[in-house]
Amino acid sequence: MAFLIILITCFVIILATSQPCQTPDDFVAATSPGHIIIGGLFAIHEKMLSSEDSPRRPQIQECVGFEISVFLQTLAMIHSIEMINNSTLLSGVKLGYEIYDTCTEVTVAMAATLRFLSKFNCSRDTVEFKCDYSSYMPRVKAVIGSGYSEITMAVSRMLNLQLMPQVGFESTAEILSDKIHFPSFLRTVPSDFHQIKAMAHLIQKSGWNWIGIITTDDDYGQLALNTFIIQAEANNVCIAFKEVLPAFLSDNTIEVRINRTLKKIILEAQVNVIVVFLRQFHVFDLFNKAIEMNINKMWIASDNWSTATKITTIPNVKKIGKVVGFAFRRGNISSFHSFLQNLHLLPSDSHKLLHEYAMHLSACAYVKDTDLSRCIFNHSQRTLAYKANKAIERNFVMRNDFLWDYAEPGLIHSIQLAVFALGYAIRDLCQARDCQNPNAFQPWEQIQSKCSKECSPGQMKKTTRSQHICCYECENCPENHYINQTDMPHCLLCNNKTHWAPVRRTMCFEKEVEYLNWNDSLAILLLILSLLGIIFVLVVGIIFTRNLNTPVVKSSGGLRVCYVILLCHFLNFASTSFFIGEPQDFTCKTRQTMFGVSFTLCISCILTKSLKILLAFSFDPKLQKFLKCLYRPILIIFTCTGIQVVICTLWLIFAAPTVEVNVSLPRVIILECEEGSILAFGTMLGYIAILAFICFIFAFKGRKLPENYNEAKFITFGMLIYFIAWITFIPIYATTFGKYVPAVEIIVILISNYGILCCTFIPKCYVIICKQEINTKSAFLKMIYSYSSHSVSSIALSPASLDSMSGNVTMTNPSSSGKSATWQKSKDLQAQAFAHICRENATSVSKTLPRKRMSSI
Repeated sequence: MAFLIILITCFVIILATSQPCQTPDDFVAATSPGHIIIGGLFAIHEKMLSSEDSPRRPQIQECVGFEISVFLQTLAMIHSIEMINNSTLLSGVKLGYEIYDTCTEVTVAMAATLRFLSKFNCSRDTVEFKCDYSSYMPRVKAVIGSGYSEITMAVSRMLNLQLMPQVGFESTAEILSDKIHFPSFLRTVPSDFHQIKAMAHLIQKSGWNWIGIITTDDDYGQLALNTFIIQAEANNVCIAFKEVLPAFLSDNTIEVRINRTLKKIILEAQVNVIVVFLRQFHVFDLFNKAIEMNINKMWIASDNWSTATKITTIPNVKKIGKVVGFAFRRGNISSFHSFLQNLHLLPSDSHKLLHEYAMHLSACAYVKDTDLSRCIFNHSQRTLAYKANKAIERNFVMRNDFLWDYAEPGLIHSIQLAVFALGYAIRDLCQARDCQNPNAFQPWEQIQSKCSKECSPGQMKKTTRSQHICCYECENCPENHYINQTDMPHCLLCNNKTHWAPVRRTMCFEKEVEYLNWNDSLAILLLILSLLGIIFVLVVGIIFTRNLNTPVVKSSGGLRVCYVILLCHFLNFASTSFFIGEPQDFTCKTRQTMFGVSFTLCISCILTKSLKILLAFSFDPKLQKFLKCLYRPILIIFTCTGIQVVICTLWLIFAAPTVEVNVSLPRVIILECEEGSILAFGTMLGYIAILAFICFIFAFKGRKLPENYNEAKFITFGMLIYFIAWITFIPIYATTFGKYVPAVEIIVILISNYGILCCTFIPKCYVIICKQEINTKSAFLKMIYSYSSHSVSSIALSPASLDSMSGNVTMTNPSSSGKSATWQKSKDLQAQAFAHICRENATSVSKTLPRKRMSSI
């Protein structure tokens, strides 16, 4: 191949002072003027027509075998260039094109390449010989194509001389990725390495280990074969046979080789899977022969022919068996469909291809769409002269939908990417240059140009312009994502359980472990409040101990009841410390149960006090009888508290609170106590609320009792504070997250605890310290007597009024006389009770109603 290139170059390349080499006009397939010219190479015909086995003169022969699918690829390039010209991408700069038909021959492609490299704006097509082409201005700025890897490699070696960019849209040979040998070659499709690796993996996963392979005798076929052998061995797949076909149709032995290959397939009866690395025309002939021989196999298709309409429309193609293939990535080509509908609007004088297509279409005017491609191909096997007329043009318009059926979306999309990649590269070069001047830049500068700037670490590529993957914007990696390399297509996700990352980072950071720490300012404030509460409890205990025998202390139920209530408050304040610090299993289990049991005991004691006050000052006989039966202080306290103990015990046994590592927050890990059972937690709080509500009802009924020593209304206020605090707690607790969740419960505990403590003991402490004159037995008895007299008078108010109005009625009415006697008796009993209270050493008193009330107080 290298010798052939040198030979052609010696014949054609001449010095600037030499005679030019002229190219026939019909050598150009399509052309359009512009400020910047893009070259194109497409194998529109399958082969050159030659009457001799070997050429005798260096002449470019006539091409035959018109290929509809490649004709569409040529139109895709024209359409893409027109899209750029009609957009604002290159404002004021027009792209032109020169497209040549390679006839699937390396020599024809080389001739076109020589014209690409000829000096720009020269009356004679000449290629200058230089030691440095940095300032050389060739005819075109870049080349799209060619399709086949064999032709692409030959063209690329010539373009390397001037580092002219060549963008391949179908050439997948792995060797083209070698930037040492092909520095100016780029492509919009992946190399065969990835395809072959996927093929071998598919075969291995499908359980096939005995296969055949068919390929071509060119560089593309040999490279594909060698790579596949390596991948097959890596996947424990054995190759039963390897058949090689001539790369070009111009080889007269191709039919013989195809027949020999099919006979080999028949002989190897145990081989049911065949990998095919061939061109479309090879596969077309191979499958037609295979249908005739009734060969039914599993065929693994390469991307060259896997989606080709030419293959899928072969008559009875299903008889060959099943085909599994790999295809190029597809994109949005809807605009290309619209372009095909208006194909007749293209200028006919500069598009030789359209002339030929219209002529073939006219000759096959009465053929169905399903057979039209074959008709055109057969009709193009001989040289034709074009005669333009209106009938041909009308036919041309009527059959436009036929072209869309033969379009291969993957290849069309790949060609669009290639053209737009060049367009964006030219746009970057033209930002500071006047590109209406064709000498504004040299071709090699495009290789150093990119459609978009390189994305730095911490940024990812985001395609925003159409579907072109070469043109993108750099977008910062979002939180909890990172990139430590340049030009990465996507950000990598950090391990959300243990790591995090801020926006635009190149690495992840370990999450900090957080909880309500002892050093936290809020925790310190809450601890101070808890400590003050404990101090207050101790002070109250000391005051009550020093005033043990005063009426205020005795009316509070005695020192033992006060000590129990104060101890509960002490434990409630102390329980808040278990909510602070690093959670442990012990603290998680202790804090809720400690608070629940102690607070229940406190409410139970206050409940008995409320019941006692109501019993002492109730003058309704029925209510008093009911309260008397209900009033069992020790039993009430043990029963109410015992129920809560049972609830907490079951909670600890079946769903105990445990330490939970909460990783749901983006930057931190929260160590918290998971309550184990929300039902158990709610039951514990709900039970306390029920006791508090009962206590509130009893206290509310006794709110109008003697003012100086009555704590019922203060108990009512304390219960109201409790209800307000815990009703507020529920929505706040449910919506709060993070390390301050325990602080919410601490605050509620402190509020409810302070509220009940202050309402229960501050009024009494005030009387003990500031109102000592009413904290005496005499003052206490006087208050009792006054309240009892008022209460009994209220009961007899209606009879007394009647007596004052009509003495006769009183005397003659036995009922009224009885009530008056009862009133008088009550007054006498109150006097006796007063005397009994004054006599401290009295051991027994009459069992009258006021005396019972007094003794209970």
